Amino acid sequence: MNIRINPQSDVPIRYQLTEQIVFLIVTDRLKAGQQLPSVRELARRLKIHHNTVSESYQDLVRRKWLQRRRGSRLVVNAQESLTHPKQAQSMDDLINTTIRTARLMGYSMQSLRDRVRERLLSQPPDHILVIEQDPGLRELMREELRASLKWPVEACSREDLASNPGLAIGAVAVTPQHAVEAVDALFPKDRPVVPISFCSADEHVERIRNLAQPSTIAVISASNVFLKVARGILAPAVGQRHSLEEVLLTNDIPGAVRTADIVFCDSIAKRKVRQPNAIHYQLITLDSLKYVSATVKSYMSR
Repeated sequence: MNIRINPQSDVPIRYQLTEQIVFLIVTDRLKAGQQLPSVRELARRLKIHHNTVSESYQDLVRRKWLQRRRGSRLVVNAQESLTHPKQAQSMDDLINTTIRTARLMGYSMQSLRDRVRERLLSQPPDHILVIEQDPGLRELMREELRASLKWPVEACSREDLASNPGLAIGAVAVTPQHAVEAVDALFPKDRPVVPISFCSADEHVERIRNLAQPSTIAVISASNVFLKVARGILAPAVGQRHSLEEVLLTNDIPGAVRTADIVFCDSIAKRKVRQPNAIHYQLITLDSLKYVSATVKSYMSR
């Protein structure tokens, strides 16, 4: 075993020995089932007191890194025992062990932090990150991507990402087409941002134009921006002949929605509005959803 003890260090010898053995195990230089030297043999090799080795071994047995076999033999515990959540260390314990081992090996906390972040950023992504300024649109994009791709989806603003670059770790970034340039500057260069296009409202505009009688049209959405854009798009077809009601989604569906002749709903409102005249407006185009899906699959296959 490649273990180095420094008697002049402020770190107790027992602590040095224990954590270096743990490090040898987690880096696979001591393998499951491998027998460790006897207490007296290791004490002789390292030129330390045998009681120190004995106490270190006892600690490692208690923490389930080592196990006793027939007689007094000590062997490295099986990996299943080390990694099973009910038998092994918690994530905090694993992180604490890594920090302690890094200190023992002379690495600074700054270098450990930078290296860990670098390694995490290089790992394949495991979720989608929606980056959008308007909270309502963020939730709409999140809802539609989650429903379509069955993959974890998180969301944030550009300011959130700029102040916390760690949000990029493990993420495929998704943002509206017009914002790609601004988001690209905040994301790792080896993981390009995926642009999203929004559906046109041509079909819905035509539906209003074809109404035979003056009607009340309601638009209900979780996003103020959605409502604002809808007003501008539908206004020419609504004209003076029809009336338009814009409703920001809350827990209660107002009477204006219940009495409307046509109700346009975004993907979040669609779950709450059960009227037969409710018409779903899908925000993200089908081509964009397919593109995001293909991007995710390409990362998963690497």
